[in-house]
Amino acid sequence: MSEIIIHSLEDIKRAASEFVALIGNRRIFAFYGHMGAGKTTFIKAICEELGVTDAVSSPTFAIVNEYASNMGSIYHFDFYRIKRSSEVLDLGFEDYAYSGNLCLMEWPELIEEFLPEETVEVHIEEIEGGKRRVTVG
Repeated sequence: MSEIIIHSLEDIKRAASEFVALIGNRRIFAFYGHMGAGKTTFIKAICEELGVTDAVSSPTFAIVNEYASNMGSIYHFDFYRIKRSSEVLDLGFEDYAYSGNLCLMEWPELIEEFLPEETVEVHIEEIEGGKRRVTVG
């Protein structure tokens, strides 16, 4: 398990760089944290670190956004609005998850029965002074 501390919004690029260094061969990451914890902001910084030049935003209504990066495609999911498991199947989630491309998921607790075994949990929590602790593993 690895831990990254984000000291401020200005420090997020360094934290994203540390996260990217931890990716290795892993491709599926589930980001847990309360509303406003910084999941989307951190995923945006990760995407920028990986060379994404498109605008990165939360796919709250689309459920999934695809970005081109220097690692290939990145799939950014936001499952906040999922109400039924059939929506995950209709979306073709398994095709994305087993594509070999990077999958970054917000609100994965709403679809846990569909998460592949190799999914890496990433927890973001606020700690003293507005800092964020990112726990990977």
